Amino acid sequence: MRQLLLATVLIAVPVIGFTMVEMTLNPSTPAVTANPQPLGDLAAFEAIAGDIRTIAATGDFAAAEARATDLETAWDVAQPTLRPMNTAAWGAVDDAADGVFKALRSDKPNARDVDAALTALDAALRDPVPSTAAGGVTLVAGIAVTDETGRALPCEVMLRALTDGLAAKPPGGAAKIQVSDLQAKALERCNADDDRNADAFTAQALALVKG
Repeated sequence: MRQLLLATVLIAVPVIGFTMVEMTLNPSTPAVTANPQPLGDLAAFEAIAGDIRTIAATGDFAAAEARATDLETAWDVAQPTLRPMNTAAWGAVDDAADGVFKALRSDKPNARDVDAALTALDAALRDPVPSTAAGGVTLVAGIAVTDETGRALPCEVMLRALTDGLAAKPPGGAAKIQVSDLQAKALERCNADDDRNADAFTAQALALVKG
């Protein structure tokens, strides 16, 4: 799924469709709205997580993974709204969601690991617990690659910034080749859910573009 999102990001076409249906038009999964909770109303995501659990209980992990992709899509689309509300709380849910994706996308998914990951996600969605990670913002080549909690920035966001930078100021000569290589490496790492290394490659490319 992330590959599809990244392809969309790199050609600057907004990700819509599922989110509009799932979070706006479908009354069973209401849109995220503001409330006293750190990330507002996460009922839409809880509903999808419930679907994943129901499907996984039948043993059809392929179908459960497909529904998990729906969750991943909706979560990534909502990221620009939710993450600024409370970065640490967003990170707690994001980590829990990643656990579900990894459990379902392993070579041989098993019910115990999937159930444990879903239980952790349910808990995070009900009560997002701010991460205790510390260390401040990390820079690579002068470009921020983490937020103030030390968590790696979403690689899709970094790649979008690189795409915008290339459109505004395309490099030439040797720099163009270097940037292209770094962008390819960042994309590969981002597709592998390795935000930290993807961000490092992207930051180096951005530094070349800005330089």
